[in-house]
Amino acid sequence: MPAMDGFAATRAIRRSGNQIPIVAMTANASAQDRETCLLSGMNDYLSKPMREEALQAAIQKWLTVSESCAEAATA
Repeated sequence: MPAMDGFAATRAIRRSGNQIPIVAMTANASAQDRETCLLSGMNDYLSKPMREEALQAAIQKWLTVSESCAEAATA
């Protein structure tokens, strides 16, 4: 992103109070990179090259969590 990187975008989203799931997708694949993403407020981390199964699992996981939270908020 030209104006900010993913870390800055995540911090801005979290400062606004929005808890939408954020999944990092990066070519940086070290354990430290993963930890940096999670500490910045991201919910999950996927490294490239992207495995289709891992992407589908992450999407399903975070959609399920989001749906559960939305249902609890309206109950």
